[in-house]
Amino acid sequence: MNLVVPVDEYVTDEWYPGFTPAFGHTPFVIEPFRTFSKQDEKRFWFLDFHCPRGLTPLATTWLEDGYSWGTQLAAEQMPLPRSRGLTTRIAGTHFYAAAIPVESRYEAETRTERMRSHLPGFLRDFDDLWNRRVAEINAGWRHFQRIDVERSSLRELGVMLAEARRYAQRAFEIHFEMMYPLLANHLGFAGMCAELGMDPRQVGTFLQGYDTKIMETDRELGRLTAAARDAGLEPVFAATEPKRLAATLAAAGGAATTWTSRLRDFLDVYGHRIEGTCDVALPSWIEDPAPVLAMIRTLLRKGDGHDFEAALRQTQADRETAIDAARSRLTRREQEIFDAGLASVQAANFPWWQDDHNHYIDLRVSLPMRRAALGIAEKIGADRTDDTLFLFCTELSAVASGERAYDEFRSLVEVRRQYFDHWRERRRSMPKVLGTIPEALEDPILAELFGLDQRFLRVVTHAGQGAERTVLTGIPAAKGQAKGVARVLADTDALHRLQPGEVLVCESTSPNWTPVFAAITACVCDSGGMLSHAAIVGREYGVPTVTACGMATTLVEDGDEVEVDGERGVVTVVRAGAAVED
Repeated sequence: MNLVVPVDEYVTDEWYPGFTPAFGHTPFVIEPFRTFSKQDEKRFWFLDFHCPRGLTPLATTWLEDGYSWGTQLAAEQMPLPRSRGLTTRIAGTHFYAAAIPVESRYEAETRTERMRSHLPGFLRDFDDLWNRRVAEINAGWRHFQRIDVERSSLRELGVMLAEARRYAQRAFEIHFEMMYPLLANHLGFAGMCAELGMDPRQVGTFLQGYDTKIMETDRELGRLTAAARDAGLEPVFAATEPKRLAATLAAAGGAATTWTSRLRDFLDVYGHRIEGTCDVALPSWIEDPAPVLAMIRTLLRKGDGHDFEAALRQTQADRETAIDAARSRLTRREQEIFDAGLASVQAANFPWWQDDHNHYIDLRVSLPMRRAALGIAEKIGADRTDDTLFLFCTELSAVASGERAYDEFRSLVEVRRQYFDHWRERRRSMPKVLGTIPEALEDPILAELFGLDQRFLRVVTHAGQGAERTVLTGIPAAKGQAKGVARVLADTDALHRLQPGEVLVCESTSPNWTPVFAAITACVCDSGGMLSHAAIVGREYGVPTVTACGMATTLVEDGDEVEVDGERGVVTVVRAGAAVED
């Protein structure tokens, strides 16, 4: 009999205090984003790792327009043979996701044929298609950058909000339009490698060592760190908390003034990104440079800078060595099959795209909505500059159009802030899965991206029932062994606590975590598969990484000394320790 994890605590009609959407509120292709009902207990749900802080009301538009709409539309258009995309349910301010399966064998067969007819053209034209999509996203970005928010009227800002929401939705249509065919081709090649007697986990190594916009940003951040060291600013960074660094450097004068000018140049190019995934509640680096300064502070503590060029060369050398070793064990005919498949997945490289697209989509496209919302807050005299982030998009649009007065929402905004803070504290204790736990998980997307397999389910459903704290197992995502002090982080707000040489332990990483891989000695995640962000970046940076440990953030504590074996997927607590100093 299948284990059932109850959903009762999360069953409600309200999305947030004071908001119960009307029928038709949410756009959807197959199934809308909504709250849990008791009926949902018959399905399997997993706690998604993308937004560990939780979502404010305005930020839930991403679940409506991106996560649910985007995945379902793309899964129908290609289509995916066994999946119709993902659907989501809100639990407090957090969300769970579930795959929408294709149950009919007949339908799965017809979808397979449609996918086979779609895939060759997509793979052949991948570079051109992606470049055209990037050009489309960039054109939209330039449109919003030209808008003078301060001079816009309230109604004009309402129009901007609506246009910015559609811009973000379109970006995620592109996201999954590209992602699903790339992923299908990647999984096909991994399956072929398995048939040839190879370990499918090697595929990530075959595809590593290709530069991305995220890696370019990290290199420039490294150069900015070196410039701070050369300017003699290490004592200032060491003695100042990240939130106060900008003001302290501005007041210091001399070399700090010159360096701060260089920081502004860096932010002009690379600062249009947030410290999370698609969350309108998060400021950009330009709006708040504290995350950049915190990372530089951490890298300065490391001493010698990370040699990005040498690391890239080593990653490329490891790639070619792995490919040569794999080919050497094949017959001539098998080599021909392998070479053809490898050429296809290298030309349309999922791990490369998975990191590169984050620069254009995940870390940026929420910012026009944010600018509009903050502009509206200024026009209406909100009590705090970000109060409008605690209104749902329909509510904020009604305020901007004059249909509703903001005074109707003032007290409710404060209630919603408290609700957000309450659920942020609850995150760590929330179950990793809900509903009916399947006997087998056969969805390769859930396995490769989220790390959902039988071992993971066994770990998270038996939490607290004699769970082993000293030895954890997960997916061996990036090879190598390392030992260090564990730093358990809930989200990127605490990244400044990370010390060079420590082992990062977290739910999962997303693109904004990438710079820390230049400082850490290893990475351990609750979630994530071989194609998750942590796995891909761990391989690129040569950082031993184990993902899908299930309960690492619960079983490992700050200050524990841990050994991480990225080859075997084993994490060992070798010594319990007191919490390390910030």
